[in-house]
Amino acid sequence: MSTDAEIIRIAAKGDGVTADGRHVPLAAPGDLLREDGSLEHGPHHATPPCRHFGTCGSCQLQHCDEQSLSDFVRNRVVYAAQSHGLEPELVAPPAMSPPHSRRRAGLRAINGGGRPLIGFTQAGSHKVVDMRECHVLHPRLFALVEPLRTYLAQLKGRYAIGIEMTLVDQGADLNISGFAPEGLDQTESLLDFCREQGLARMTLDHGFGAESFWEPEPVTVTLGGVPVAFPAGAFLQATDHGEAALVAAASEWLAGCAKVADLFAGLGTFALALVGQSQVLAAEADAAAINALRLTANRARLPVECAHRDLFRNPLRAGELAGFDGVVLDPPRAGARTQVEQVAASGVERVVYISCNPSSWARDAVQLKEAGYRLAELRPVGQFRWSTHVELASLFMK
Repeated sequence: MSTDAEIIRIAAKGDGVTADGRHVPLAAPGDLLREDGSLEHGPHHATPPCRHFGTCGSCQLQHCDEQSLSDFVRNRVVYAAQSHGLEPELVAPPAMSPPHSRRRAGLRAINGGGRPLIGFTQAGSHKVVDMRECHVLHPRLFALVEPLRTYLAQLKGRYAIGIEMTLVDQGADLNISGFAPEGLDQTESLLDFCREQGLARMTLDHGFGAESFWEPEPVTVTLGGVPVAFPAGAFLQATDHGEAALVAAASEWLAGCAKVADLFAGLGTFALALVGQSQVLAAEADAAAINALRLTANRARLPVECAHRDLFRNPLRAGELAGFDGVVLDPPRAGARTQVEQVAASGVERVVYISCNPSSWARDAVQLKEAGYRLAELRPVGQFRWSTHVELASLFMK
């Protein structure tokens, strides 16, 4: 009797899973796990496009075709909801960001055997994969890797450098940590690098925060059609495509709301998109981000009230939310249990909860369900292509 088993789904960490619960690395749905432990590829098994797949820790699912990638993103979100007793009335098809669209990323650079190695780290390791191609990064960011390698080749001794890359309105913004040019030659060479690569900005972080090294003109990102000053290291959605999908959901669901609270507002990704249809209160703990949003709103004379507020320690209370007919919140990965408790108690009619962690989202959402909210719609979003990281937009109605 054969004990061959078909891979029926992809688990949260990227392994293929059989019906009897066996986990198989690098297996796609439809693959067949043979009795001898070998894997026979099925119709949804794809050829990984990148030579670094399997070593680089950035991607876990390049062996899956588009259908199984989309199913994975959808299932992660739906399973998280159902495991907490949440039944969405409607689940939209996943919004999947295309290859070569990541506009922000963190790379590492080390001196490996006398030559610079630059790339993402291996999964579960601090080892750097020397990036020679990348099918995730936007081409304008990847184009900087080789020039960075050339610049770092002049450095002597051991080093471990962090490189945060972000695409902004003016081009590429680099924040370099763990490195400072020594002497006039290195400084002038780094300035030449910034000039030759047409960088929008370079900041250097020596452990006390980012300090501007090169910035020919003020750096901005356009949100809701409005340029906003971009503080070094500020949060930005990973892809334009993903941002557009999340903003479209919030704008559609909160249409008709006269007054909206945008909680964990950041630079105003949602506030500036909603302000054309609503009066908005934007609350955020990051002083640099909320100050940038305040300055933008004041200059453009937009009806956005900005509040510098730590919503973990000091959530917006139910009484303060009484005058609002809509709330949008986009907290960090840990979720927003205390803030959601106050939102649930407020009775506000519509709640749009954006999340990058289906598990913490589902835990928080139970409070809304218990307060009499229904999960009207769920929209999965796959911004991190070939990764197990999944995002979502959700609408709760009182």
